[in-house]
Amino acid sequence: MCLAIPAKVVELRDGDQAVIDLAGVRKEISLALVDDVWPGDYVIVHVGYALQKVDPDEAARTLELFAGLAAQGAAA
Repeated sequence: MCLAIPAKVVELRDGDQAVIDLAGVRKEISLALVDDVWPGDYVIVHVGYALQKVDPDEAARTLELFAGLAAQGAAA
């Protein structure tokens, strides 16, 4: 199963690279597959690549779902 997660772009770097933030974890990723991304945008990230931009409201809903699943798993 593949899992692609929405993350917020916090910094642009040289060579189509960016830094994303996901719940306080920062990681450098590639923006080579997506155009017109700026700090503050949300992108879907899979194996170190941004696959597409995503609406901030949709990103928030998706992240809430992941948080709820994690809480359920921790309670079990």
